[in-house]
Amino acid sequence: MANVLIIGAGGVGSVVAHKCAMNSQVFTTIMLASRTKAKCDRIAAEIQEMHGITIQTAQVDADVVAETVALIRSFNPVLVINVALPYQDLPIMDACLEAGVHYMDTANYEPKEVAKFEYSWQWAYKERFEQAGLMALLGCGFDPGATQVFTAYASKHYFDRMDYLDIVDCNAGNHGKAFATNFNPEINIREITQPGRYWENGEWVEIPAMSIHKPIDYPAIGPRESYVLYHEELESLVKNFPTLKRARFWMTFGQAYLTHLEVLQNVGMTRIDSVQFKGIDIVPLEFLKAVLPAPDSLGENYTGQTSIGCQIKGVKDGEDRTYFIWNNCDHAETYREVRGQAVSYTTGVPAMIGAMLMLTGVWMKPGVWNCEELDPDPFIEQMNKQGLPVNERVNIPLPHEYPA
Repeated sequence: MANVLIIGAGGVGSVVAHKCAMNSQVFTTIMLASRTKAKCDRIAAEIQEMHGITIQTAQVDADVVAETVALIRSFNPVLVINVALPYQDLPIMDACLEAGVHYMDTANYEPKEVAKFEYSWQWAYKERFEQAGLMALLGCGFDPGATQVFTAYASKHYFDRMDYLDIVDCNAGNHGKAFATNFNPEINIREITQPGRYWENGEWVEIPAMSIHKPIDYPAIGPRESYVLYHEELESLVKNFPTLKRARFWMTFGQAYLTHLEVLQNVGMTRIDSVQFKGIDIVPLEFLKAVLPAPDSLGENYTGQTSIGCQIKGVKDGEDRTYFIWNNCDHAETYREVRGQAVSYTTGVPAMIGAMLMLTGVWMKPGVWNCEELDPDPFIEQMNKQGLPVNERVNIPLPHEYPA
């Protein structure tokens, strides 16, 4: 049906490439590009061996707009799937506009020099994409992405008014490493060391990092200590569902992980400013990333599950209602299917689904969009077909306090 260019050959990029190849009736020709072509070639060989599909590979520095434009024009894709670093969102969007192709990503833009992520930079592209007749789909992973689809699905089918939203994210897997991050270490550590933030009564409440926490019981996993973080989908969800009185994001961390992180912070290894070392400038966090296990190397012996969902309280037909929608994903199963661990899988599969819905015209409309602004039903349908089965329960007790 269409050519697609995937930029980024990390753990998520590998899953996206595998899943696109497994849906070759939609993704007829696939190119995987990265700064390091050897990584793309390794993934391409794996896809050929496992699925019998040949994909093309290329080298590109996505920071350089002209280089990305040249690649787009030579390959002629309909859509660029950006699963590179969040720093590269804007240059890739610029390249898509110049070359006249559609765009999507899995994480919002973040400037390299400051740990701050928000949608304002990308929302500012809305008119330009509209005028060009092109679509940009933002944050189509799991969280962000599927969690926004879950919220839109709840609003469409279960509520007249949603009042309280808690996104709950648990990784109960064991990769056997003393300390490792499940996605890009640089992005992961920048995210969780920043102050937390949540929405309450029409304003953002900022809290010290990891200062609000409690055990939450996750399906098929059990209770896990969960911490309030700021996560990007909250910004668009409270904008698009203005009845929400409170919206929070919770994520689990094991004590060993938190202890390692505290030590690394205390000795300055999570700094994002440069320091002098033997006459050259280095960024401590970038050096730390280089010595930690790569996320795409964790899959082979990973055991356990992830569990991610939305817990919502609101009103339907004048009655109070609670609703829980979630997915559990098994690390060992995802490794058998695509040679990736479940955190990469739960981001990569929704990215492929979003691309599929764009290319088939189901989600195609010019402009810049977040996932909750589009029809959730076909996305949920594809999750159930593509390896991320959706579970839901209505009117069950939820582990949160609600004002009277």
